[in-house]
Amino acid sequence: MAERWDNGEVSLVTQQVESPYLRFDRADWAALASRAPLPLTEADISRIRGIGDQISLREVDEIYRPLSALLNLHAHASHYLHDVRGMFLRDATLRTPYVIGIAGSVAVGKSTVARLLVELLARWPDTPRVQLLPTDGFLYSNAELERRGLSMRKGFPESYNRLALLRFLSQVKAGAPRVEAPSYSHLRYDIQPDQVTAVTQPDILIVEGLNVLQAARTTGGVAEELVVSDFFDFSIYIDAAEPDIREWYKSRFLALRETAFTKAESYFHRYANMSDQDATAYALSVWDQVNSPNLRENIRPTRLRASLVLQKGADHLVEKIYLRKT
Repeated sequence: MAERWDNGEVSLVTQQVESPYLRFDRADWAALASRAPLPLTEADISRIRGIGDQISLREVDEIYRPLSALLNLHAHASHYLHDVRGMFLRDATLRTPYVIGIAGSVAVGKSTVARLLVELLARWPDTPRVQLLPTDGFLYSNAELERRGLSMRKGFPESYNRLALLRFLSQVKAGAPRVEAPSYSHLRYDIQPDQVTAVTQPDILIVEGLNVLQAARTTGGVAEELVVSDFFDFSIYIDAAEPDIREWYKSRFLALRETAFTKAESYFHRYANMSDQDATAYALSVWDQVNSPNLRENIRPTRLRASLVLQKGADHLVEKIYLRKT
């Protein structure tokens, strides 16, 4: 039988074509955890966990510790290749950061995974300096989105300053000692013009965002442009069935009414006193009108471009792992 991936939408294995991915069930992957003796504590998990994420210490041990070991191997091999190449070329250029991209839908848990990997990868002795860059800072400001008629397309590829993000990553990969990125406030739901995020030659840089695996436009099969993923050494896609993500988005919105939305400076403060019924209706309308189209048109089609896919079940736990063979 052909195995199908995520509601049967994409076939990973067919009778005619061998899959480019190695497939691991949860138990098989968890068996690799002994190769990554870098445990976190419950306090670490509480600090990292995002609203709505059901991540536990067991999930970290079984899924993310093995992943950190795999990523450490890749980063170590990349740094070794840089060193021996430098000796061969008699080039003393400093190492540049190993860049990992993390993509996936709104509410699928990208930010939590990114924060977990920062904690775990920094525990390895040869990659102590790990930084995280969410790409939200490269969204156009709300005023600019309104000027461009994109207010209801926030999060879609065209709502980002793509050239600024490409310049940023180009400088990072060129080995610049300090590269500044714009900062974004989820509380205010807008760019913070007076703040920046500085990347200062880390061993590993994790770049997290909705559309970071977008492919280049092509003419006659030839790419016309650079894209963000051209700067990635490894990429991860966080996957789940859309009905599950929709439910997680709704639950997160309801939870935020009692936390972030209660603050007067919150962009969403006007929703804090909504009834459960009205809040649920509003959250689902935003999902159906904005997040679902973005997922279907732009985000999910990039899944097969990832080096590794973490496929979650309805309980937010990773059920399967797909690792590209090459």
